[in-house]
Amino acid sequence: MKLSRPVSWFLLAFGVWSWFIWITFVKNLSKDGSGLAFDDAGDPTSYFWVHLLLAITSFLLGTVVGVIGLRGIRALRREALAE
Repeated sequence: MKLSRPVSWFLLAFGVWSWFIWITFVKNLSKDGSGLAFDDAGDPTSYFWVHLLLAITSFLLGTVVGVIGLRGIRALRREALAE
C-alpha cells in the first residue's frame, strides 16, 4: 500500500501527539492528590491501574501509527530521489 504525503505526515504527527499527551497524563496521574489514583495509605487504586493501562496502550498504538507514517514519508522520499 502506498500512503500519500499528507496521510504520512498526519500519521507521524498523530504518533508524536499521542506520546506528548499521554506522557503529560501519566506525570499528572502519578502526582494525583485528589484521592482518585492513590488511597489514604499511598497505594495505587483501580483508577490508577486502569488509566496506566490506557496510557501504555496509547503509547504502543501511537508508536505503531507514528512508525507507519515515518515509513510512508521515507518511502516517498526514496521514490522522489529515484526519479
